Amino acid sequence: MIMEFLDKKNVFVVVGASRNPEKYGHKVYTDLRKAGYRVYPVNPDADEILGDKCYPNLEALPEKPDVVDLVVTPKVTEQIVKTCKKLRIKKIWMQPGSESETAINFCRENGMDVVHGVCVMIERRRQS
Repeated sequence: MIMEFLDKKNVFVVVGASRNPEKYGHKVYTDLRKAGYRVYPVNPDADEILGDKCYPNLEALPEKPDVVDLVVTPKVTEQIVKTCKKLRIKKIWMQPGSESETAINFCRENGMDVVHGVCVMIERRRQS
């Protein structure tokens, strides 16, 4: 399943992308961007990240992403997966620390593929 998520054709969104280079949300966004993925940052508190327009939520994106990568608290993750279901986004990656059993179960019960417990940056490097 990880290989399917990491297909270069996939459009990623990083929910919890950050302007702060010390934050994990910044590192994940930067890594995917440098690896050549089309990736959008989502953070309601930022207008832009690394010169790219930042979107306040998934509904505001200019296109439907293939993979939603979550770098937020478990409570926020639980809300975002509901939005993903509504938008018919099927691939959810919960970065370590963002996952919750409630969100994981929600994804599974609603036919969504979910990766959790592993970092997208580490897995991407392992696959390349």
